Amino acid sequence: MSVTIKNLEAAFAGESMAHIKYMYFARICRAAGDETTAKVFEETAAQEVMHAFGHLDLLYPASKMSPARCLEMAIEGETYEYTEMYPSFRHAAIEEGQHAAVAEMDEQIAESKVHADQFRMTLEKAAKRFAALAKVEEKHARHYQATLDSVKKA
Repeated sequence: MSVTIKNLEAAFAGESMAHIKYMYFARICRAAGDETTAKVFEETAAQEVMHAFGHLDLLYPASKMSPARCLEMAIEGETYEYTEMYPSFRHAAIEEGQHAAVAEMDEQIAESKVHADQFRMTLEKAAKRFAALAKVEEKHARHYQATLDSVKKA
């Protein structure tokens, strides 16, 4: 993997994290009665999202993506989370006696599995829809070809 790709991935992660962190800070400020500071954090968070999208445009150019590819990538990511990432985090939390973190990891493992399954079902349904559309299109193509053949004979 190129250094530029690694840097774009790191920048995307940083901008995404900043967005969520600033939204969290806005919540804290608003709960403390500081609406002005909350709005500053929310406005900045919105800019961070746009930066993250800019990085994604370079990492995953829309011209090379499709709904199916997006679903496949989402399935891969969620599967990694529930089979490798969160289990290893959970193991470390157990060793450190961080019971709240263990519970959080357990929730994330379960939720990531649900997300992967949802994406997988969506992909399967989409494949069936596309297969059905292909049959309809094939029928229309045969009809048009027959019509064209009859016109050529006339």
